[in-house]
Amino acid sequence: MAPRPYWKGYLKLSLVTCPVAMSPATSESEKVRFHTLNRATGNRVVSQYVDSITGKPVKDENEAKGYARGENDYVILTDEDLDSVSLDTVRTIDIEKFVPADSIGWTYLEKPHYLTPDDPVGQEAFSVIRDAMKASKVVGVSKLVIGRRERAVILEPRDEGIVLWTLRFGDEVRPEGPYFEGIDSDSEKDALPLVEKLIKQRTKHWSPAMVTDPIQEALLALIEDKKKTLKPRKAGKNNKPQAASASNVVNIMDALKKSVAAEKRAGR
Repeated sequence: MAPRPYWKGYLKLSLVTCPVAMSPATSESEKVRFHTLNRATGNRVVSQYVDSITGKPVKDENEAKGYARGENDYVILTDEDLDSVSLDTVRTIDIEKFVPADSIGWTYLEKPHYLTPDDPVGQEAFSVIRDAMKASKVVGVSKLVIGRRERAVILEPRDEGIVLWTLRFGDEVRPEGPYFEGIDSDSEKDALPLVEKLIKQRTKHWSPAMVTDPIQEALLALIEDKKKTLKPRKAGKNNKPQAASASNVVNIMDALKKSVAAEKRAGR
């Protein structure tokens, strides 16, 4: 069963719109995670924000974002302030342009997400956009607000769905030239056939089993061994268990005809 999507909104291409849902394509939930404990009592240690001057704990309702304009001098921004600068890209993935699928360097690809239709009525529009990108061998370029930050994204058709990749910003990617310059471009001709033979012998079909984490597996085995030697803790009073928008899909053929006509009038 697919996990619940963490973002819902609309995919838009000119006048064609359909509701979509987005879920991360990767997960770290299977990693071994540790809590910090008080060794003397075995209880969990909790963290809290404290005032750097008074040393007193700060209540949740008094926490705010601050932008430093000088030493110990901040511009305070409330949640209402941050919401006031929200963009249309908070709820809509508007495909602005298309580029050849093989034209984006791999270093720009950051994190993959699965994009799927979120309404049976919108599946037709979703499928047409997906299949048209496949046939044209292009990916869509758009923007999306994630974590209060507008990110550039690309939409890549994949099987029956679309993979949305967030992209690194241009100033985050280092060119490979300075690192690779000076490396000998000519290999030893006599050694080449031997290495090619070795590569052929070791070539196999890709499998996720090739990227298992031996440290993770060793930690899980160690935890299981320790669990066998521990007695269950008695339950105390502090050990109680913790307790889409309406679719705005338009008739797809009418929308496509109007979109193409509008592009012609604009001289694109």
